[in-house]
Amino acid sequence: MDTAPGGPQPLDPELLADSAAAFGMLAATSRLQIVWLLAAGPCDVGTLATALGQPVAAVSQHLAKLKLAGLVRAQRDGRHQIYAIADAGVVEVVRTVVAAQERRRPGAGRERGSA
Repeated sequence: MDTAPGGPQPLDPELLADSAAAFGMLAATSRLQIVWLLAAGPCDVGTLATALGQPVAAVSQHLAKLKLAGLVRAQRDGRHQIYAIADAGVVEVVRTVVAAQERRRPGAGRERGSA
């Protein structure tokens, strides 16, 4: 199948693989929740663990994966590591997808009291 001149072109295979890996990182609900929480501002692992209701060790492992993927960054503040979103574009994608899913839920967009 030929692509029309000026039409959409396939992504570079390496860029495609990197992008799929980033989406894969966000496919785990805990990591998606961490990104969602960090969208509100930088946070330490203990605060994130409390918000998630998970052990600090588990949240630390998720943060390490997100950091390795380049989705979050860490900065030392005394004895604490403070985590933040590395690229605001990631937050934009997450918010867009979450909003789309929210709109697709049963009853979304209906006026109260209407059938």
